[in-house]
Amino acid sequence: MEFDVMTRATTWNNVADLARRVEAAGFSGMLFTEGHQVPWMNIAAASLAAPSLHFSTGIAIAFARSPMVSAEIAWELAQNTNGKFRLGLGSQVKAHIERRYASQWDKPAPQMKDYVLAVKAALKAFRREAPLKHDGPYYKMSLLPEQWTPPRHDHEDVKVDISAVGPIMVRVAGEVADGVHVHPMHSMHYINNRLLPGVAEGAQRAGRDPKAIDLIIPVIVAAGDTPEERANPIVEAKTTIGFYGATPNYAFQFDDLGYTGMRDKLRDCLKTGDDARVQTLITDEILDQFAVVARWDDVADRMIARYKGIASRLVIYLASHWREIDGKTLDRWGEVARAVRKAG
Repeated sequence: MEFDVMTRATTWNNVADLARRVEAAGFSGMLFTEGHQVPWMNIAAASLAAPSLHFSTGIAIAFARSPMVSAEIAWELAQNTNGKFRLGLGSQVKAHIERRYASQWDKPAPQMKDYVLAVKAALKAFRREAPLKHDGPYYKMSLLPEQWTPPRHDHEDVKVDISAVGPIMVRVAGEVADGVHVHPMHSMHYINNRLLPGVAEGAQRAGRDPKAIDLIIPVIVAAGDTPEERANPIVEAKTTIGFYGATPNYAFQFDDLGYTGMRDKLRDCLKTGDDARVQTLITDEILDQFAVVARWDDVADRMIARYKGIASRLVIYLASHWREIDGKTLDRWGEVARAVRKAG
């Protein structure tokens, strides 16, 4: 398993400094979310500062841009990182796609399937394997003169991954994607009983080997050698689980584990701003289902025990503050990263 850190876009100087620190600590790579900034320039800055790292988007918002634009960006980043880039795509939600990006939103799973196939058609044309031709229900592309075709390079096998939670999108991932960005709010019950069977079903439909589809798994971790050191990370972890758990799309995970009605309780807390009750509702038992809570020396072993043989890449999720993280803590994470990578 590879071991990455998730971060948000920042200034180019900040991200370059962070990349150097992450590289020196022993991480495999960096995963960038698309929020208030696009990730592309930050990836370029980070890759120049730390050329041994791998980079991915987790996720870039697909429907906000043309499949051709996404393919061109991925092609360029793959070339300039010497093949150390994966394009991770996600659908976002209707309100953002229509009202923030002024773009088309229909049924996200079939639209994502068509989008990924359109991106792959563009990449195929960039490799000069066939003329550009994609005629899908949402995206149609048929014009790519040679003068507008990106030049070829030595790293043309560009991986295209998608985020997936629900059963339909999970099957789409199995059909058309090279990898799946698993949601950070997940239990092993979900992975074993919903995600993996769904990916396998989609892969079977397309005549693909499900083992060839990588799982990129963000993990919520609350680490510390004493209860006092773990206290703040636990609050942050419970807050994250409470936030996601209040969303209808993730309610079934609570139900699967026997915590029926939890989503409604968390939704009420979110509406009223009752953060204290969230901390009470997310019991230690629930926390252990969705997060790794451990002493520093046990974190790697816990992650290996959960994810070895399942994940291709693990990603530390609660890492928005990594550019300010102190050297001692980064060293501890480096120890975890090296241990996980060594375990294979």
